[in-house]
Amino acid sequence: MAGGDDEYVYDEVTGEWRPASEMAAAAQAASEVRDASGNVLKDGDSVTLVKDLKVKGANQTLKQGTVIRSIRLTDNPEEIDCRHDTIKGLVLRTEFVRKR
Repeated sequence: MAGGDDEYVYDEVTGEWRPASEMAAAAQAASEVRDASGNVLKDGDSVTLVKDLKVKGANQTLKQGTVIRSIRLTDNPEEIDCRHDTIKGLVLRTEFVRKR
């Protein structure tokens, strides 16, 4: 081995030993939050709805094209926490939004 400092981690999915740096890069890519178009989302971004959404418990429909400002990421990479003028505690699935 030329490097000597290379650590290897067992990948249970593939059943192979892979370099730790490669596994860390794959884990980070998997944890990135992406919108319906594949754009990476970050805290504070603004998003636009890509379809009409009925909001459970609010008897309201958010229309396609509605802009949601200042989103916050959650522990789930498929959901974002956001605010709307009339709805508090709104959580949207990333498959229904597009970054502005």
